Amino acid sequence: MTKGYWVSVYPANSDPERLTAYDKLAGPAVQAGGGRVLSLLPSRGGRVVAYEAGITQRVVLIEFDSFEKAVAAYESEAYQKALAAFPDGVERDFRIIEGID
Repeated sequence: MTKGYWVSVYPANSDPERLTAYDKLAGPAVQAGGGRVLSLLPSRGGRVVAYEAGITQRVVLIEFDSFEKAVAAYESEAYQKALAAFPDGVERDFRIIEGID
């Protein structure tokens, strides 16, 4: 079974305080769904080098044991509650992808 990943890139964030409120709900929902945060940059002090059209704003990478578990975690009641708290002032490019191994 191949792993599943949530990949989020945040090109714009004009409401960091409300994004923190979303994070407080999303974190437990992700953990309950079996997700493991692999990267949360640069907000956790990690380094970023952006090439080509890349941006240095927040990037989040979360791993799940399978693609199906990644989708189920997104569709879970707990994560949907977190999404309801996602601020309008934040632009996010979010996708769920399947690993190759």
